[in-house]
Amino acid sequence: NQSLTSLHLRGNKISSEGSKWLSETLKINQSLTSLNLEYNEISSEGSKWLSEALKINQSLTSLDLGINQILSEGCKWLSETLKINQSLTSLNLEYNEISSEGSKWLSEALKINQSLTSLHLRGNKISSEGSKWLSETLKINQSLTSL
Repeated sequence: NQSLTSLHLRGNKISSEGSKWLSETLKINQSLTSLNLEYNEISSEGSKWLSEALKINQSLTSLDLGINQILSEGCKWLSETLKINQSLTSLNLEYNEISSEGSKWLSEALKINQSLTSLHLRGNKISSEGSKWLSETLKINQSLTSL
């Protein structure tokens, strides 16, 4: 389908297995700009699949992965993608048990990425150390307008 621009799948228990199949579609789809996968039990493994797809997909601008137990490991995968992907402007990672390690990964990516304007990290376990990483990044990153 090349006419679909927005897909909301919140709360469907997609899991990491389902995100694998969805990722295969994202690799070839060029019309989808907004994808809401909030509250789907995707986990860090599922974020790996999505990250691989987003290295290829250049149409998606908004991705909601809130409440999916992405953890810091999942942030590592997403961070590698953010270093490459230049279409994503909004990323929601709220309530994913991301620690200061995860914020370090994200901070490193945001030093390179200049397309992301909005990053939501509410309800994670970032701590003061993670806040330090993010603060240092904000001295370099010129695209973020909402954190």
